Parts: sequence; structure tokens; C-alpha cells
Amino acid sequence: MYLPSDSRYNTMKYRRCGCSGLLLPEISLGFWHNFGGVDSLENSRAMVWRAFDSGITHFDLANNYGPPPGSAEETIGYILQHDLYPYRDEIIISSKAGYYMRPGPYGDGGSRKYLIASLDQSLRSMGLEYVDIFYHHRPDRETPLEETMGALDAIVRSGRALYVGISNYPPELTRKAQQVLKQMGTPCIIHQPSYSMFHRWIEDDLLAVLREEGIGCIVFSPLAQGLLTDRYLNGIPADSRAGKPHGWLRPKDITKEKMKKVCRLNELAKERGQKLAQMALLWVLRHKEVTSALIGASRLSQIEDAVNALQATPFTDEELKKIDNILADK
Repeated sequence: MYLPSDSRYNTMKYRRCGCSGLLLPEISLGFWHNFGGVDSLENSRAMVWRAFDSGITHFDLANNYGPPPGSAEETIGYILQHDLYPYRDEIIISSKAGYYMRPGPYGDGGSRKYLIASLDQSLRSMGLEYVDIFYHHRPDRETPLEETMGALDAIVRSGRALYVGISNYPPELTRKAQQVLKQMGTPCIIHQPSYSMFHRWIEDDLLAVLREEGIGCIVFSPLAQGLLTDRYLNGIPADSRAGKPHGWLRPKDITKEKMKKVCRLNELAKERGQKLAQMALLWVLRHKEVTSALIGASRLSQIEDAVNALQATPFTDEELKKIDNILADK
């Protein structure tokens, strides 16, 4: 029987999610890759145990995570049932719907029909009565925003979710979505955008909108799908994301130009006494608007490294300038 560490809350840092009462760990564990039906259940269990032992209380999923789609929710359902159910009140489970999940007219988008039916299926897969956070996964320009936000409001009022969020929404649509939800009495508490040293779009306007609207931010792909690590400094390992047929990082994405920057960033990380992945995580967390950084993992050491990154010395202005210069290839 799994028994969590008594010291699991001793070192993890937690941040308030926007203007809500919810606290999230600075590092959250995502089930996008390496927790599906093609992966080892025992390895998945070991990683979730290690994460929870380290104070990572938030596990992030979506209806289509796998592969195959839906299998990641089945994995967490098994782990909750067999290992973590006694600690459900200490755990934040989030899920999403909005990308393609199943064939037919009700398996994609932002309709009330799709969102509620999808969440019901997710709850069955995970063996849960509710999720803590439910997101609309991406904008649907063909469905009225009021219908999509109305579905999120109905989901909270029905007890299927405690909070709602949005993901991949651009700044102005984020503002409009929040205004609609506030009028309904169910504010959006969190936005989940992609953000890394190689994808800095949220710095232009989105962070300001989140700050003004009182919305938290949990960033995904802070390591650029593993590119901002030391994994690809000497080629593409067979067991890496780029080496797997179902991964989103493809060999064509690992260009000479990017690897030149990765090598320079790696040297700077060494000067700071960190691994590159640790420096990249600390870099996205430097914004006060960012509540949590969402990591993926295939090995226990990756979770340990991510948690240890939080103990590092904050960046100096000179170090941040060096990073900017490297990314600008100066």
C-alpha cells in the first residue's frame, strides 16, 4: 500500500491562482505524454507517487490525452482508486475538452453538448464525482462564446467541477470570456497557455489581461517539449519525445539554429549551478502572474530535478539580459 511522505509539504512552494482562494504548487504534473495506454502503468504510478511525495498536488489531464485518446484519464483513475483515493481532498485534478475526441458532430469544439458529455465521460474514466478545474481547451469560433461559457457555468453549478478555466485563448477573447463568466457568477480562475524561452507570445498582452482580470496562469511546455534540456545536445535519443512516433516534438524541429541557442543556454545554466531544464522552469516562473509551471515526465529524475529547481537563486538582471541576448542570437 502506498503511504505518502509525512514531509510532502515541507519544501514545495504554492501560489494563489489569480483572485481565487485556490493555491497551486509551483510545479504541476501533466499527463499529456507518458501516462497513456502505450506507457508503463507501474512507471506512471511511481512518478505520481514521487510527485505527491514532493508536494505536487496538481495533476493535469484532458479528455484526449494518451495515446490512445482517453487513456491518460484511465491511468489516473487507476492510480486514484488504488493509491491516492484516501488523499483526494489534498489533490487537484483538472481536465479539459475542446480538441477532437471522437468522430461525429459532438466530439469536438465548444458546444454545451460536447463539453458536458465529455466531462461526464472523463469523470467515469477517472472514477470521480467531480474535477477541481475544468477547462475549455481552445477557442471555437463557430460556437457562440456565451454558449461555451454557459456550459462551464452549468458544470460548476451541477457539481461536476469546482472551478473553470480556459486554455489557448488569445488576450481579447480571454477578456471577453471572463466578462461573460463573471456576469454568470462563475469567474474563470485560470488560463493555460504554452510558454517557454522559444515561445514567448504571452508576454505581449496576455499576462497583462490575466493580471487585470484576476486570472491565474499555468504554463504548459515550459521546456519546449524537451528541447530546453540537455537531452538533444548530442543527437536524438530513441527514448526521447522526438524519437517516439507519437510525440509532438519532431526531428525537424531540432534545428541547428535552435541547438546553437540551447548550447549557450546550457552553459549559462552550468554557471548558475543548474541543469538547463531547471533554469528554463525558473525562467517561466519569474512572472508574478504565473501560478504554476506544468511539466511532463517519463522518469523519476525529471520530477526530482523540477522540484529542486525551485530552490535555486533568483535570476539577476544581468542573467536575464544574457538569456534575452541568446534567444535573440546576439
